[in-house]
Amino acid sequence: MTFTPEQDALRETVCAVLERHSDPWKVLCEQVGVAGLAIPEAYGGLGCGLREAQVVAEELGRALSSAPFLGSAVLAAHAVLEAADETAARRLLPAIAHGAIATLAWTSADGAWSPDRAAVTAKDSTLDGSAHYVLDGDLADILLVIAETDGELGLFEVDPRQVRRIHSTTMDETRGLAVIELTGTTGTRIGTGDFRPALHRVRDIACAALAAEQAGAAARALDITVAYTKQREQFGRPIGGFQALKHRMADLYVLVETARSAAYAATQPDVDRARLAAVAKAYCTEAFSTVAAEMIQLHGGIAITWEHEAHRFFKRAHSATQLFGQPHHHLSRVVPDLG
Repeated sequence: MTFTPEQDALRETVCAVLERHSDPWKVLCEQVGVAGLAIPEAYGGLGCGLREAQVVAEELGRALSSAPFLGSAVLAAHAVLEAADETAARRLLPAIAHGAIATLAWTSADGAWSPDRAAVTAKDSTLDGSAHYVLDGDLADILLVIAETDGELGLFEVDPRQVRRIHSTTMDETRGLAVIELTGTTGTRIGTGDFRPALHRVRDIACAALAAEQAGAAARALDITVAYTKQREQFGRPIGGFQALKHRMADLYVLVETARSAAYAATQPDVDRARLAAVAKAYCTEAFSTVAAEMIQLHGGIAITWEHEAHRFFKRAHSATQLFGQPHHHLSRVVPDLG
């Protein structure tokens, strides 16, 4: 993996902000511009690529930050861009670029995250249904909804004040989710034609960003675990000095580094990005889950107390497993026989 000086500087800046601020979103937006990374300069953004978004996502993952980057700057922003609606883009993208929280309501209670179907239906401009697992849906300033209409999928903008928003109580408190209920709600369609092909691309972009986040969180979990094995003593010596644990740490290190490689491979030029996004999501999910499980085991009883942060990594690992589709679904995209 190689990064440009600008990408390295972006990483260092994001890391510094996360270390200094407990609620970093406003600073990240106003001083770093992370909310507008993917948004073209014509709409008030920075016009960067997915690699820059992954750099930010990786650092947010290391910090287990609850900043609404994934749902707003990645998922919602790319949904608007993929719709290719100039009027909507000029109305929505500058606000997102400057830090307004946007979200995309899409999947049903089964959490399938299929780009070919939606939990909401639309008749003309009237929307009905309940979308689940909406990232920061109860906080969003801009609400976008995928709805089935006339045999195709459409992207709609809905006034958040006209829907019922229910915060979801989740095991992972670092990821804000909500249920959005629409009953005879008026929406404004964005773009024309079937949004399915665009939604496939949007999900792939989100998977690549999430994979980088998972790789960052796994790396941080391993760092904390290695440090702990150097401090905790058994039989008069640090447990990290035992050969068996050295081998386990080495295996986890290889797993984390290959996860990073898998995540960033999805942004390489001249590649099958859909396939590599699927690989990245599946591999980084398994890697993070493995590292988090080892973190719990090697920390012992302290790992399941509220006072220690190990349980937070374990919960984030399992919640991220479900986001944008489970690993077996994405593997079936790479090897159809696995489906």
